[in-house]
Amino acid sequence: MRSSIVAPMSKSTHSLADLYDLSITRLFLTGPQAILRMVLMQSERDRQAGFNTAGYISGYRGSPVGTVDNQFQAARKVLEPRHIVFQPGLNEDLAATACWGTQQAEMRGEGKHDGVFAVWYGKGPGVDRTGDVFRHANMAGTSPHGGVLAIAGDDHSGESSTVVHASDVALMDALIPVLSPAGVQEIIDYGLLGFAMSRHAGVWVGLKCVHDTVESSAVVDAELDRVNPVIPTEPAPPQGGLSIRPSDDRIVQEERIHMHKLPAVKAFARANGLNRIVMRGGEKPSIGIVAAGKAYLDVRQALDDLGIDEARAARLGIRLLKIGMVWPLEESVVKDFARGLSTIIVVEEKRALIEAQLRDILYAEEDRPVVIGKQDEQGKTLFAPHGVLEPNEIALAIAVRLQDRATSDCAASLQESSTARNQADLVARIPYFCAGCPHNSSTVLPDGARGYAGIGCHWLAQFVPGRKTEGATHMGGEGANWIGEAPFSTREHVFQNMGDGTYNHSGLMAIRHAVGTGTSITYKILFNDAVAMTGGQRNDGGLTVEQIAQQMRAIGVERVAVVSDEPDKYPSRSAFPAHTSFNHRSELQAVQTELMGVKGVSVLIYDQTCAAEKRRRRRKGQYPDPQKRVFINELVCEGCGDCGVQSNCVAIQPVETEFGRKRKIDQSSCNKDFSCLKGFCPSFVTVEGGELVKGTSGPAVDLEKTPFPPVPEPVLPALDKPWSILVTGIGGTGVVTIGHLLGMAAHIEGKGAALIDMVGISQKNGTVVTHLKIGATPEAISPVRVARGHADLILGCDLVTSASERILAAASRAKTHAVINSHEVMPANFTHDANFDVQGQALTLRIAAAAKPGGFSAIDATDIATKLMGDSIAANLFTLGYAWQKGLVPLTRESIAEAVQLNAVSVKMNLAAFAWGRRAAVDEAAVRAVISSKVEKRAETLDEVIARRVEFLTAYQDAAYAASYRDVVARVRAVSEPLALAVARNLFKLMAYKDEYEVARLYSDGSFAEKLSKQFTGDFTLKFHLAPPIRGRVDGFSGKPVKSEYGPWMMAGFRLLAKMRRLRGTSFDIFGRTAERRMERQLIADYRALLETLVANPSLARSEFALELASLPDMIRGFGHVKEANVAKARQRQAELLAALSTDAGTRKAAE
Repeated sequence: MRSSIVAPMSKSTHSLADLYDLSITRLFLTGPQAILRMVLMQSERDRQAGFNTAGYISGYRGSPVGTVDNQFQAARKVLEPRHIVFQPGLNEDLAATACWGTQQAEMRGEGKHDGVFAVWYGKGPGVDRTGDVFRHANMAGTSPHGGVLAIAGDDHSGESSTVVHASDVALMDALIPVLSPAGVQEIIDYGLLGFAMSRHAGVWVGLKCVHDTVESSAVVDAELDRVNPVIPTEPAPPQGGLSIRPSDDRIVQEERIHMHKLPAVKAFARANGLNRIVMRGGEKPSIGIVAAGKAYLDVRQALDDLGIDEARAARLGIRLLKIGMVWPLEESVVKDFARGLSTIIVVEEKRALIEAQLRDILYAEEDRPVVIGKQDEQGKTLFAPHGVLEPNEIALAIAVRLQDRATSDCAASLQESSTARNQADLVARIPYFCAGCPHNSSTVLPDGARGYAGIGCHWLAQFVPGRKTEGATHMGGEGANWIGEAPFSTREHVFQNMGDGTYNHSGLMAIRHAVGTGTSITYKILFNDAVAMTGGQRNDGGLTVEQIAQQMRAIGVERVAVVSDEPDKYPSRSAFPAHTSFNHRSELQAVQTELMGVKGVSVLIYDQTCAAEKRRRRRKGQYPDPQKRVFINELVCEGCGDCGVQSNCVAIQPVETEFGRKRKIDQSSCNKDFSCLKGFCPSFVTVEGGELVKGTSGPAVDLEKTPFPPVPEPVLPALDKPWSILVTGIGGTGVVTIGHLLGMAAHIEGKGAALIDMVGISQKNGTVVTHLKIGATPEAISPVRVARGHADLILGCDLVTSASERILAAASRAKTHAVINSHEVMPANFTHDANFDVQGQALTLRIAAAAKPGGFSAIDATDIATKLMGDSIAANLFTLGYAWQKGLVPLTRESIAEAVQLNAVSVKMNLAAFAWGRRAAVDEAAVRAVISSKVEKRAETLDEVIARRVEFLTAYQDAAYAASYRDVVARVRAVSEPLALAVARNLFKLMAYKDEYEVARLYSDGSFAEKLSKQFTGDFTLKFHLAPPIRGRVDGFSGKPVKSEYGPWMMAGFRLLAKMRRLRGTSFDIFGRTAERRMERQLIADYRALLETLVANPSLARSEFALELASLPDMIRGFGHVKEANVAKARQRQAELLAALSTDAGTRKAAE
């Protein structure tokens, strides 16, 4: 007999709570939710079988199983009545040891229950570090009514890991059987079978969950009796059975596992059909294909792409074996499968685990087939042991071995789509720190220092220019590499970053080792009160800063420093060791410089809560939310980028104006870190109190009250084949929600849906992609990942991501539609490159060229949705609505609306955004007309540019001053129109230098108040952040001036100072005597002298050299020392150009 997995889809409702209701059996689940559901089902199955069992769940989070603990934490009230204990481990091996302990609960007659079933979870590196526990525990065995599943999260593609990993071999080494589910459904099915196998054979059972299976979502059947395990009676167990027992000798354990337990495992696999032949190959089979897990789904896709269904496979002689238990491989099914075949193709990612076993099994067989996999028949690489496999690659390998014309034609088409594109990305969106992330500040190092990265978000410091931080060890080994390097290095000291999660996990031991060896190193323990990279979980055990400090002193660390954004939050410092120092984060560099001179180990605890967690907790009312926001006075801003350099914050975005690129704060993403205020610029204002206006250009537009013609219903795609969608976006902007909404909508309609979120470390401002397939039924969907040339729709919520090669490789000129949000959201590069160019037009053309003719649409969804809805997050649903109206989403709008309501997040805004997107798809001009009054017209022609600047300079100083500007431009214009345009902009920039009078005017002339009123309403107070040249503060460490905060009374000061602007340049100008003002006046004089030289030589004035020389003032941005540094760069570039010009002129003269 074999286990039955045949129950049809049954009862279903549409609620997020369906997960916990065992009477609801048709569900749309993520991989982690499937694990939870499987545990609930096991508990209920035991109860119905008459067993009083309990459950225990423990492990350590890490992608791709990073959110398993979140699911169990949220379900505590459901778990407790079933006696299921969820206890996350301090680290992986301790969690596994605790799971081992559960199997001993009733072993001595002291148990409260008939048995305890346990689940351990961890990512691949966690499997590696837990190997010793696995070996001990598996040798010891399991309880007859308990059982243990070890869920190994494998990241074959290294999406979110410091090392690529596959756990099958590690589990095999511990003699743990390994099951490999091929999707969310099989996580449930194999989990239940795994418990049954564990109980029967007395072994732990591994469940290999790769990124493509456990971080995916799908419609599944969760009927309680869907899986009915068959317990084999042979082979007969030894005396005393196979289960765990007290006082068990290690020698006996070894004999038992090899001679009895593993044979019992194979018998169970055989009885329950874990490995099964799914295509017999007709009357004359010749080619056999073997695969498991994700690779099996890839094989099914490959066969489908070759036009090979079961009937055609029979005609072609193709036999297919699906492996459910990859180790140990059960022999009888392999021999049955191989009989009569000439060639067996083993398709597996990474090392040849199945292939090696299959060769061993068939070695002594007569007429055994040729077995290929990692190598082909000639010993050349076929399926490489590195990287990940794609269906196209597999299809080509199959087609070459079939003598079939139609299959060869399909393969040729696939070959073309696989090799047609091989272009480098124009712009890359790299993973980066969140807006307001503590690590933006905490990972900065002093001059001359060097640092090592660690595991966690702060690892991303390696992407930040100038951070002088590199490398990473395994988790818990931080700094131990320097212990070995230091005796042989000329460097005397390094910094080592370590997150509080890592410290709690195992990092303390590395610090102890460094203390014991007397190594000079500063451990920077970055306490952000969350395991931020894998879901924002709190530190296990309630770890505090005080505890860390005490532990450091206890192991012999003499110098402990605490740095925080709120150092005064420790009113009683008695809980800290004596001589602990406390400093504000603004003093970090001084503290670090001092620590560089400490001999031996020193520790700096940087205490600031994770920005993403602040946002989450604020939404729940669990964290203070200061009624304070930052606003930038656009006219005062010089666009120098110092705010980005100082804060490293991605919430600072560009705003293109007629006076050049300025800066603005994206209020939707700002997490109120306020480190941007360190930028040496008077344009920053804090607004305290009041409320943020819903809409950057005024109140949000009411959908119902805005007249609009009825929007027609589109014709939706047919689902004769699954519809493949790639949803692209930026990590942290809510784009992942789109795929889950569509998946839930498909579930509501009774259709099949499956998706994978390709997130990993990219959840931090990097490239995020959801692979989504919607089918008429769940069974219609094989692999979830959209293969090369298979996308039906690219739903591009981010322009940069959508134009990347990894996305466009999935496009086909024959079928792919693309709907793109064309808004240019700057990648993280912009934080340190003020002139970074997204190249939006080039990216748009690139996407259009990859899509089918007429299948490309682009709209600035972010701009429109923000102005309509008041939140840039609304752009995602706006883009979806646009695509739906174009007939590119095979779901009804009613089901999408229901999914939005079930999600219960910003329901009204998201439904309105979807509706506005639909309207825009029908009549974009009409939608834009709703907000057209808010679009400012910029000067474009030379006359317009001159007129606008003459007007500005008149207000700046007087008519005579403006006239002098106009006269110079007119002289240049007589020689060269292009040069005159450059001069009109750049001479103006120099002449309108922002001294104290001008800054005051730009705050008091009404323009600032007008801009402010469009973003803030209510009763609020303004604070200004300025560094006055008289009695200003100076940083004691750097010697540079720093800003101070001034209250609302400053507006009166601004009005007074603005009236005094006519003193500018006179003997009464008290500000005009500073070095900066003298430099600015000299720059104007030097520029005018340069223009005289150019005008005197018309041929020179019309050259490219002249244009670049005339545009050099655009480099001169900022205030104070920032401006001074930029002036030096501009002068250096000017000298280079003049030298090149002189050389060029000399060459021309010699030629004459």
